[in-house]
Amino acid sequence: MANFFHNPSVTRLTESGAREATVLEHDSIRLVIDDIGGMIPEFSYIRDSGRINAHWLPWFRANSGDEYEDAKHGFFWKSKLLYHMAGNFPCAPNFGPGHIIDGIPMPPHGWTANLAWEFLEGGIDPATGGAWAVSSMESPEKAMPLSFKKIDIILPGEPVHYSSLEIINRGIRNLEICTGWHNALGAPFLQKGCRISGAAKIWQTPPLGGEFDATSRLIMETDFSSLEEAPLARGGTADLSQVPEPVGYTDFVSGLIPAYARLGWSAVVNPSLKLAYVCFFTGPKAGGEDDIILRFNDLWMQYGGRPFTPWASYEGGTDLSYCLGTENAVAAYAYGLEYSRRVREVMGAPATVLIPALGKKTLRYGVLFAPYENHALDEGIISIEAEAAALICKGKHKIQHYNADPEFRMLKKIQLAYAHKPLERRAF
Repeated sequence: MANFFHNPSVTRLTESGAREATVLEHDSIRLVIDDIGGMIPEFSYIRDSGRINAHWLPWFRANSGDEYEDAKHGFFWKSKLLYHMAGNFPCAPNFGPGHIIDGIPMPPHGWTANLAWEFLEGGIDPATGGAWAVSSMESPEKAMPLSFKKIDIILPGEPVHYSSLEIINRGIRNLEICTGWHNALGAPFLQKGCRISGAAKIWQTPPLGGEFDATSRLIMETDFSSLEEAPLARGGTADLSQVPEPVGYTDFVSGLIPAYARLGWSAVVNPSLKLAYVCFFTGPKAGGEDDIILRFNDLWMQYGGRPFTPWASYEGGTDLSYCLGTENAVAAYAYGLEYSRRVREVMGAPATVLIPALGKKTLRYGVLFAPYENHALDEGIISIEAEAAALICKGKHKIQHYNADPEFRMLKKIQLAYAHKPLERRAF
Protein backbone atom coordinates (compact mmCIF):
# COMPACT_ATOMS: atom_id res chain seq x y z
CA MET A 1 0.00 0.00 0.00
CA ALA A 2 1.11 3.56 -0.67
CA ASN A 3 2.56 5.61 2.18
CA PHE A 4 1.18 9.04 3.04
CA PHE A 5 2.32 11.78 5.39
CA HIS A 6 0.18 12.61 8.39
CA ASN A 7 -0.71 16.28 8.10
CA PRO A 8 -4.43 16.77 7.33
CA SER A 9 -5.77 20.32 7.49
CA VAL A 10 -9.11 22.10 7.27
CA THR A 11 -9.47 25.68 6.05
CA ARG A 12 -12.17 28.07 4.89
CA LEU A 13 -11.89 30.18 1.75
CA THR A 14 -13.79 31.81 -1.10
CA GLU A 15 -13.39 29.99 -4.41
CA SER A 16 -14.48 30.90 -7.96
CA GLY A 17 -17.89 32.53 -8.35
CA ALA A 18 -17.56 34.03 -4.84
CA ARG A 19 -18.56 30.66 -3.37
CA GLU A 20 -17.70 30.05 0.29
CA ALA A 21 -16.01 26.69 0.70
CA THR A 22 -14.23 24.32 3.06
CA VAL A 23 -10.93 22.73 2.01
CA LEU A 24 -9.86 19.38 3.46
CA GLU A 25 -6.33 18.38 2.53
CA HIS A 26 -3.38 16.14 3.29
CA ASP A 27 -0.28 15.24 1.32
CA SER A 28 -2.08 13.04 -1.21
CA ILE A 29 -5.60 14.43 -1.65
CA ARG A 30 -7.38 17.78 -1.63
CA LEU A 31 -11.13 18.46 -1.49
CA VAL A 32 -12.90 21.76 -2.09
CA ILE A 33 -16.44 21.59 -0.67
CA ASP A 34 -18.74 24.49 -1.51
CA ASP A 35 -21.40 25.63 0.93
CA ILE A 36 -23.88 25.94 -1.96
CA GLY A 37 -25.28 22.49 -2.60
CA GLY A 38 -22.32 20.78 -0.94
CA MET A 39 -20.76 20.75 -4.42
CA ILE A 40 -17.20 19.37 -4.62
CA PRO A 41 -15.57 20.86 -7.73
CA GLU A 42 -12.18 19.48 -6.75
CA PHE A 43 -11.17 16.06 -5.49
CA SER A 44 -7.56 15.89 -6.58
CA TYR A 45 -4.62 13.56 -6.10
CA ILE A 46 -1.06 14.87 -6.08
CA ARG A 47 1.05 13.76 -9.04
CA ASP A 48 4.67 14.97 -9.25
CA SER A 49 4.47 18.74 -8.64
CA GLY A 50 0.85 19.03 -9.82
CA ARG A 51 -2.54 17.52 -9.14
CA ILE A 52 -5.07 15.50 -11.14
CA ASN A 53 -8.69 16.38 -10.45
CA ALA A 54 -11.23 13.56 -10.77
CA HIS A 55 -14.33 15.71 -10.63
CA TRP A 56 -16.29 17.28 -13.45
CA LEU A 57 -16.16 21.06 -13.63
CA PRO A 58 -18.84 22.04 -16.19
CA TRP A 59 -17.83 24.58 -18.79
CA PHE A 60 -21.16 26.31 -18.13
CA ARG A 61 -20.76 26.66 -14.35
CA ALA A 62 -21.55 30.28 -13.50
CA ASN A 63 -18.71 32.30 -12.01
CA SER A 64 -20.16 35.81 -11.90
CA GLY A 65 -20.85 35.64 -8.18
CA ASP A 66 -24.45 36.72 -8.80
CA GLU A 67 -27.30 34.97 -7.00
CA TYR A 68 -29.32 32.75 -9.32
CA GLU A 69 -32.58 34.37 -10.46
CA ASP A 70 -34.90 32.36 -12.68
CA ALA A 71 -36.08 35.44 -14.57
CA LYS A 72 -32.50 36.46 -15.31
CA HIS A 73 -30.69 33.14 -15.70
CA GLY A 74 -33.36 30.50 -16.33
CA PHE A 75 -33.42 30.89 -20.11
CA PHE A 76 -29.89 29.46 -20.32
CA TRP A 77 -29.23 27.42 -17.17
CA LYS A 78 -32.79 26.14 -16.68
CA SER A 79 -32.26 25.67 -12.91
CA LYS A 80 -30.21 26.82 -9.93
CA LEU A 81 -28.71 23.34 -9.73
CA LEU A 82 -27.07 23.66 -13.14
CA TYR A 83 -25.94 27.21 -12.34
CA HIS A 84 -23.74 25.87 -9.52
CA MET A 85 -23.28 22.20 -10.45
CA ALA A 86 -19.86 20.57 -10.12
CA GLY A 87 -18.26 17.30 -9.04
CA ASN A 88 -20.26 15.34 -6.49
CA PHE A 89 -22.95 16.39 -4.05
CA PRO A 90 -25.58 14.92 -1.68
CA CYS A 91 -29.18 14.59 -2.89
CA ALA A 92 -32.21 14.71 -0.55
CA PRO A 93 -35.13 14.50 -0.26
CA ASN A 94 -35.35 14.23 -4.06
CA PHE A 95 -33.29 12.36 -6.64
CA GLY A 96 -34.23 13.53 -10.11
CA PRO A 97 -36.00 16.46 -11.78
CA GLY A 98 -37.82 19.29 -10.07
CA HIS A 99 -41.56 18.81 -9.51
CA ILE A 100 -44.43 19.53 -7.13
CA ILE A 101 -45.01 17.00 -4.34
CA ASP A 102 -47.45 17.37 -1.43
CA GLY A 103 -47.95 20.92 -2.67
CA ILE A 104 -44.23 21.62 -2.24
CA PRO A 105 -42.05 22.86 -5.12
CA MET A 106 -39.16 20.39 -4.98
CA PRO A 107 -35.97 21.41 -6.83
CA PRO A 108 -33.90 18.98 -8.92
CA HIS A 109 -32.04 16.57 -6.60
CA GLY A 110 -33.54 18.21 -3.54
CA TRP A 111 -32.66 20.98 -1.13
CA THR A 112 -29.30 19.52 -0.13
CA ALA A 113 -28.05 19.99 -3.71
CA ASN A 114 -29.42 23.52 -4.14
CA LEU A 115 -29.44 25.47 -0.89
CA ALA A 116 -26.47 26.75 1.08
CA TRP A 117 -25.12 24.54 3.85
CA GLU A 118 -24.19 26.41 7.00
CA PHE A 119 -20.64 25.64 8.03
CA LEU A 120 -20.71 25.08 11.78
CA GLU A 121 -17.35 23.85 12.91
CA GLY A 122 -14.19 22.10 11.78
CA GLY A 123 -11.00 20.82 13.31
CA ILE A 124 -8.42 18.08 13.74
CA ASP A 125 -9.29 14.99 15.76
CA PRO A 126 -6.57 14.56 18.41
CA ALA A 127 -6.84 10.78 18.46
CA THR A 128 -6.59 10.07 14.72
CA GLY A 129 -5.22 13.31 13.28
CA GLY A 130 -8.17 13.41 10.89
CA ALA A 131 -9.51 16.70 9.53
CA TRP A 132 -13.28 17.16 9.77
CA ALA A 133 -16.01 19.70 9.09
CA VAL A 134 -19.66 19.80 10.16
CA SER A 135 -22.43 21.64 8.28
CA SER A 136 -26.20 21.83 8.60
CA MET A 137 -29.31 22.74 6.63
CA GLU A 138 -33.00 23.16 7.42
CA SER A 139 -35.92 22.37 5.15
CA PRO A 140 -37.44 25.56 3.70
CA GLU A 141 -40.91 23.96 3.80
CA LYS A 142 -42.92 23.46 7.00
CA ALA A 143 -44.92 20.70 5.31
CA MET A 144 -41.74 18.58 5.09
CA PRO A 145 -39.90 19.42 8.34
CA LEU A 146 -36.50 17.85 7.76
CA SER A 147 -33.15 18.85 9.19
CA PHE A 148 -29.87 17.78 7.62
CA LYS A 149 -26.42 17.47 9.18
CA LYS A 150 -23.38 16.72 7.02
CA ILE A 151 -19.96 15.61 8.24
CA ASP A 152 -16.92 15.55 5.92
CA ILE A 153 -13.68 13.86 7.00
CA ILE A 154 -10.27 12.90 5.66
CA LEU A 155 -7.87 10.70 7.63
CA PRO A 156 -4.06 10.54 7.54
CA GLY A 157 -2.75 7.67 5.46
CA GLU A 158 -6.02 7.24 3.56
CA PRO A 159 -6.83 8.68 0.09
CA VAL A 160 -10.52 8.79 0.99
CA HIS A 161 -13.21 11.42 1.51
CA TYR A 162 -15.76 10.23 4.08
CA SER A 163 -19.18 11.86 4.32
CA SER A 164 -22.27 11.32 6.40
CA LEU A 165 -25.70 12.79 5.75
CA GLU A 166 -27.92 12.67 8.83
CA ILE A 167 -31.59 13.30 8.02
CA ILE A 168 -33.83 14.24 10.96
CA ASN A 169 -37.62 14.28 10.80
CA ARG A 170 -38.94 16.96 13.16
CA GLY A 171 -42.55 16.24 12.24
CA ILE A 172 -45.22 13.95 13.70
CA ARG A 173 -45.69 11.82 10.59
CA ASN A 174 -43.34 9.50 8.76
CA LEU A 175 -41.77 10.87 5.58
CA GLU A 176 -40.81 8.85 2.52
CA ILE A 177 -37.90 10.42 0.69
CA CYS A 178 -35.25 9.69 -1.93
CA THR A 179 -31.58 10.25 -1.31
CA GLY A 180 -28.17 9.51 -2.77
CA TRP A 181 -24.79 10.85 -3.79
CA HIS A 182 -24.32 12.31 -7.26
CA ASN A 183 -20.69 11.75 -8.30
CA ALA A 184 -19.73 13.23 -11.67
CA LEU A 185 -16.29 12.67 -13.20
CA GLY A 186 -14.61 14.75 -15.86
CA ALA A 187 -11.28 15.55 -17.50
CA PRO A 188 -8.41 15.20 -16.88
CA PHE A 189 -9.28 11.99 -15.05
CA LEU A 190 -12.13 10.91 -17.32
CA GLN A 191 -10.86 9.81 -20.72
CA LYS A 192 -11.77 7.39 -23.47
CA GLY A 193 -10.78 3.92 -22.31
CA CYS A 194 -11.67 4.35 -18.63
CA ARG A 195 -13.29 1.22 -17.13
CA ILE A 196 -16.60 1.34 -15.23
CA SER A 197 -17.91 -1.25 -12.76
CA GLY A 198 -20.26 -1.60 -9.81
CA ALA A 199 -21.71 -3.96 -7.23
CA ALA A 200 -24.92 -4.46 -9.23
CA LYS A 201 -25.61 -7.85 -10.82
CA ILE A 202 -28.56 -6.80 -12.96
CA TRP A 203 -29.04 -3.55 -14.85
CA GLN A 204 -32.08 -1.78 -16.27
CA THR A 205 -32.84 1.18 -18.49
CA PRO A 206 -35.62 3.48 -17.26
CA PRO A 207 -39.17 3.51 -18.66
CA LEU A 208 -40.16 5.99 -21.34
CA GLY A 209 -41.44 9.30 -20.09
CA GLY A 210 -38.25 10.84 -18.71
CA GLU A 211 -35.37 13.08 -19.76
CA PHE A 212 -33.49 10.30 -21.58
CA ASP A 213 -36.23 9.43 -24.11
CA ALA A 214 -34.70 11.58 -26.85
CA THR A 215 -31.01 11.23 -25.91
CA SER A 216 -30.42 7.51 -25.32
CA ARG A 217 -28.97 4.97 -27.73
CA LEU A 218 -30.28 2.08 -25.59
CA ILE A 219 -33.57 0.18 -25.59
CA MET A 220 -35.66 1.75 -22.85
CA GLU A 221 -37.28 -0.24 -20.02
CA THR A 222 -35.25 -3.40 -20.48
CA ASP A 223 -33.04 -5.56 -18.25
CA PHE A 224 -29.55 -6.82 -18.98
CA SER A 225 -27.06 -8.74 -16.86
CA SER A 226 -23.75 -7.12 -17.84
CA LEU A 227 -22.56 -3.60 -18.61
CA GLU A 228 -20.55 -5.17 -21.40
CA GLU A 229 -23.71 -6.13 -23.31
CA ALA A 230 -26.29 -3.34 -23.10
CA PRO A 231 -28.98 -3.62 -25.81
CA LEU A 232 -29.00 -0.86 -28.42
CA ALA A 233 -32.22 0.53 -29.87
CA ARG A 234 -30.83 0.09 -33.39
CA GLY A 235 -29.87 -3.53 -32.73
CA GLY A 236 -26.82 -5.17 -31.26
CA THR A 237 -25.16 -4.26 -27.99
CA ALA A 238 -22.82 -1.65 -26.52
CA ASP A 239 -20.07 -2.15 -23.95
CA LEU A 240 -20.96 0.43 -21.30
CA SER A 241 -18.07 -0.70 -19.10
CA GLN A 242 -15.65 1.20 -21.35
CA VAL A 243 -15.88 4.97 -21.65
CA PRO A 244 -16.03 6.02 -25.33
CA GLU A 245 -15.26 9.31 -27.00
CA PRO A 246 -18.25 11.71 -27.25
CA VAL A 247 -20.72 9.59 -29.24
CA GLY A 248 -23.66 11.99 -29.38
CA TYR A 249 -25.82 10.25 -26.76
CA THR A 250 -26.72 10.72 -23.12
CA ASP A 251 -27.68 7.42 -21.48
CA PHE A 252 -28.83 6.33 -18.04
CA VAL A 253 -28.89 2.86 -16.51
CA SER A 254 -29.68 1.68 -13.00
CA GLY A 255 -28.15 -1.41 -11.39
CA LEU A 256 -29.57 -3.36 -8.45
CA ILE A 257 -27.13 -3.90 -5.58
CA PRO A 258 -27.72 -7.45 -4.29
CA ALA A 259 -29.54 -7.86 -0.98
CA TYR A 260 -26.69 -10.09 0.24
CA ALA A 261 -24.02 -7.40 -0.31
CA ARG A 262 -22.32 -6.15 2.84
CA LEU A 263 -20.65 -3.37 0.88
CA GLY A 264 -22.10 -1.29 -1.92
CA TRP A 265 -19.66 0.20 -4.41
CA SER A 266 -19.02 1.64 -7.86
CA ALA A 267 -15.71 2.34 -9.55
CA VAL A 268 -14.01 4.01 -12.50
CA VAL A 269 -10.42 3.16 -13.43
CA ASN A 270 -8.18 5.13 -15.77
CA PRO A 271 -5.60 2.60 -17.07
CA SER A 272 -3.56 5.34 -18.75
CA LEU A 273 -3.11 7.39 -15.58
CA LYS A 274 -3.15 4.28 -13.33
CA LEU A 275 -5.75 5.94 -11.06
CA ALA A 276 -8.90 4.50 -9.49
CA TYR A 277 -11.99 6.37 -8.28
CA VAL A 278 -14.11 4.21 -5.96
CA CYS A 279 -17.39 5.02 -4.18
CA PHE A 280 -18.32 2.73 -1.29
CA PHE A 281 -21.11 2.60 1.27
CA THR A 282 -22.93 0.27 3.66
CA GLY A 283 -24.58 -2.61 1.80
CA PRO A 284 -28.07 -4.05 2.42
CA LYS A 285 -26.74 -7.04 4.40
CA ALA A 286 -24.76 -4.88 6.83
CA GLY A 287 -27.28 -2.10 7.41
CA GLY A 288 -28.36 -1.16 10.92
CA GLU A 289 -31.68 0.29 12.01
CA ASP A 290 -30.46 3.88 11.63
CA ASP A 291 -28.69 3.35 8.28
CA ILE A 292 -29.89 4.65 4.94
CA ILE A 293 -29.05 1.91 2.45
CA LEU A 294 -28.41 2.88 -1.15
CA ARG A 295 -29.96 0.20 -3.33
CA PHE A 296 -28.84 1.23 -6.79
CA ASN A 297 -25.74 1.96 -8.85
CA ASP A 298 -26.85 4.66 -11.31
CA LEU A 299 -24.73 5.53 -14.34
CA TRP A 300 -25.33 8.83 -16.11
CA MET A 301 -23.27 8.71 -19.30
CA GLN A 302 -23.14 12.28 -20.61
CA TYR A 303 -21.38 11.65 -23.90
CA GLY A 304 -22.77 14.46 -26.04
CA GLY A 305 -26.51 13.83 -26.39
CA ARG A 306 -27.93 17.17 -25.27
CA PRO A 307 -27.97 19.80 -28.07
CA PHE A 308 -29.55 22.45 -25.86
CA THR A 309 -28.48 24.86 -23.14
CA PRO A 310 -26.66 24.79 -20.84
CA TRP A 311 -25.03 21.66 -22.24
CA ALA A 312 -24.70 23.43 -25.59
CA SER A 313 -24.00 27.13 -25.90
CA TYR A 314 -27.29 27.71 -27.74
CA GLU A 315 -30.48 25.77 -28.51
CA GLY A 316 -29.70 23.24 -31.22
CA GLY A 317 -25.95 23.68 -30.80
CA THR A 318 -23.22 21.16 -30.15
CA ASP A 319 -23.27 19.48 -26.74
CA LEU A 320 -19.93 20.52 -25.25
CA SER A 321 -20.34 18.52 -22.04
CA TYR A 322 -18.46 15.23 -21.54
CA CYS A 323 -18.73 13.58 -18.15
CA LEU A 324 -19.73 10.41 -16.33
CA GLY A 325 -22.03 10.19 -13.34
CA THR A 326 -21.28 7.27 -11.02
CA GLU A 327 -24.23 7.94 -8.79
CA ASN A 328 -25.54 5.77 -5.97
CA ALA A 329 -29.06 6.24 -4.65
CA VAL A 330 -32.28 4.94 -3.20
CA ALA A 331 -34.70 6.18 -5.85
CA ALA A 332 -36.52 5.00 -8.96
CA TYR A 333 -33.92 5.77 -11.65
CA ALA A 334 -33.49 9.57 -11.60
CA TYR A 335 -37.21 10.24 -12.01
CA GLY A 336 -37.83 12.06 -8.74
CA LEU A 337 -39.53 11.60 -5.38
CA GLU A 338 -43.14 11.63 -6.59
CA TYR A 339 -42.43 8.91 -9.18
CA SER A 340 -40.45 6.85 -6.65
CA ARG A 341 -43.27 6.96 -4.13
CA ARG A 342 -45.74 5.92 -6.80
CA VAL A 343 -43.85 2.89 -8.17
CA ARG A 344 -42.62 1.84 -4.70
CA GLU A 345 -39.96 -0.58 -6.01
CA VAL A 346 -37.47 -1.04 -8.83
CA MET A 347 -36.20 -4.56 -9.60
CA GLY A 348 -37.74 -5.70 -6.30
CA ALA A 349 -35.88 -3.19 -4.10
CA PRO A 350 -37.42 -0.17 -2.34
CA ALA A 351 -37.25 3.12 -4.24
CA THR A 352 -37.63 5.31 -1.12
CA VAL A 353 -36.43 5.37 2.47
CA LEU A 354 -38.68 6.09 5.45
CA ILE A 355 -37.55 8.74 7.94
CA PRO A 356 -39.70 8.06 11.02
CA ALA A 357 -41.65 10.77 12.80
CA LEU A 358 -39.40 12.51 15.35
CA GLY A 359 -36.61 10.16 14.27
CA LYS A 360 -33.55 10.17 12.06
CA LYS A 361 -31.46 8.05 9.70
CA THR A 362 -27.94 8.44 8.35
CA LEU A 363 -26.29 7.82 5.00
CA ARG A 364 -22.54 7.13 5.23
CA TYR A 365 -20.44 7.31 2.08
CA GLY A 366 -16.80 7.05 1.10
CA VAL A 367 -14.97 8.11 -2.07
CA LEU A 368 -11.43 6.88 -2.72
CA PHE A 369 -9.15 8.43 -5.34
CA ALA A 370 -5.68 6.92 -5.63
CA PRO A 371 -3.16 5.23 -7.91
CA TYR A 372 -2.75 1.49 -8.25
CA GLU A 373 0.33 -0.59 -8.86
CA ASN A 374 1.59 -3.27 -11.26
CA HIS A 375 -1.25 -2.83 -13.78
CA ALA A 376 -3.51 -4.49 -11.18
CA LEU A 377 -6.70 -2.69 -12.21
CA ASP A 378 -6.01 -1.90 -15.88
CA GLU A 379 -9.00 -3.97 -17.00
CA GLY A 380 -11.32 -2.56 -14.35
CA ILE A 381 -12.41 -3.65 -10.89
CA ILE A 382 -14.25 -6.97 -10.69
CA SER A 383 -15.17 -6.88 -7.01
CA ILE A 384 -14.40 -5.02 -3.79
CA GLU A 385 -14.23 -6.53 -0.32
CA ALA A 386 -13.98 -4.71 3.00
CA GLU A 387 -11.59 -5.45 5.81
CA ALA A 388 -11.39 -3.64 9.15
CA ALA A 389 -8.89 -1.12 7.83
CA ALA A 390 -8.76 -1.71 4.07
CA LEU A 391 -10.58 -1.99 0.79
CA ILE A 392 -9.49 -4.93 -1.36
CA CYS A 393 -10.05 -4.16 -5.04
CA LYS A 394 -9.84 -7.20 -7.29
CA GLY A 395 -8.86 -6.84 -10.91
CA LYS A 396 -9.05 -9.64 -13.45
CA HIS A 397 -5.61 -10.96 -12.53
CA LYS A 398 -4.29 -8.96 -9.56
CA ILE A 399 -5.42 -7.31 -6.34
CA GLN A 400 -4.90 -3.77 -5.02
CA HIS A 401 -5.18 -3.01 -1.29
CA TYR A 402 -6.04 0.49 -0.06
CA ASN A 403 -5.98 1.88 3.48
CA ALA A 404 -9.61 2.76 4.26
CA ASP A 405 -12.33 2.60 6.90
CA PRO A 406 -15.32 0.84 5.28
CA GLU A 407 -17.02 0.62 8.68
CA PHE A 408 -17.03 4.45 8.94
CA ARG A 409 -15.82 4.41 12.54
CA MET A 410 -14.52 7.99 12.51
CA LEU A 411 -17.73 9.32 10.99
CA LYS A 412 -19.73 7.57 13.69
CA LYS A 413 -17.43 8.97 16.37
CA ILE A 414 -17.86 12.57 15.22
CA GLN A 415 -21.61 12.10 14.75
CA LEU A 416 -21.93 10.70 18.29
CA ALA A 417 -19.87 13.54 19.73
CA TYR A 418 -22.30 16.09 18.30
CA ALA A 419 -25.52 14.11 18.74
CA HIS A 420 -26.57 16.09 21.81
CA LYS A 421 -24.49 19.21 21.32
CA PRO A 422 -26.27 22.26 19.87
CA LEU A 423 -23.73 23.43 17.32
CA GLU A 424 -23.18 27.13 16.83
CA ARG A 425 -21.47 28.82 13.96
CA ARG A 426 -18.03 30.03 14.94
CA ALA A 427 -15.28 32.08 13.36
CA PHE A 428 -12.81 29.93 11.44
